[in-house]
Amino acid sequence: MSEQRNVDDPTVGCPGVGRVLVVIPTYNEIDNIGAIVTRVRHSVPRAEVLIADDNSPDGTGALADNLAAADRRVHVLHRPGKQGLGAAYLDGFAWAARNGYDAVVEMDADGSHAPEDLPAMLTAARDADVVLGSRWARGGQVVNWPLRRLLLSRAGNLYARLLLGMPVSDATGGYRLYRSDALDQLDLESVCSQGYSFQVELCRLAHRAGLRLVEVPITFAERERGASKMSPAIILEALWRITVWGVRDRMSPRRAHRGVGAPAVQAGRA
Repeated sequence: MSEQRNVDDPTVGCPGVGRVLVVIPTYNEIDNIGAIVTRVRHSVPRAEVLIADDNSPDGTGALADNLAAADRRVHVLHRPGKQGLGAAYLDGFAWAARNGYDAVVEMDADGSHAPEDLPAMLTAARDADVVLGSRWARGGQVVNWPLRRLLLSRAGNLYARLLLGMPVSDATGGYRLYRSDALDQLDLESVCSQGYSFQVELCRLAHRAGLRLVEVPITFAERERGASKMSPAIILEALWRITVWGVRDRMSPRRAHRGVGAPAVQAGRA
């Protein structure tokens, strides 16, 4: 456990939240990582950044080291190889815990998650355990997606919501903020999924633990540079795992310490 801090002290971190670490997993994102880190540092100057690179062959790791050398609030976690999004975030969570951060943000490296939405998420975090950056909450939007992707995401989130009983509009989204003490209440060692299903699994664990979830509308934009990591295998994994969790939850319901899950709250745009 980190020592008690005055989270409103400007020398510590973000007002009302404390020290914030933005974890950005990378694999072959050399065209994007510099710009996204710059935008994060401009949008939330008190936040720090951890680039978790999976030994990218395109030199992303070396560029990340240069960014860290130029800015003391940028850090790099070099991982041995491509091990998946979920594993990268779990390593990022562990790094944050070892270094005493009060909140951890998940953010994609490709620019699809706008750092300019992060201040609103931090404001919501003052009264929440988990903040979900939501494409499908009122006020959220998606830019430059084909109709097929829109329908797939909508259907996947509806399926997760109905099967798992989670009152959130965007359980598959990857733009999140977790309070560190909230992560301490989750059984992260049991998490083994990746991609969409990793995000759904953590949302499910948080809901069943009775944590307070708040959704903040965001603008999600399709990447402009580099190759998407999305694949049919990731989608199939998500569908399979959601089905298994849904059946398991109905066969052996587990009461949370503050009731069977906590309702999600939607926060408007600032």
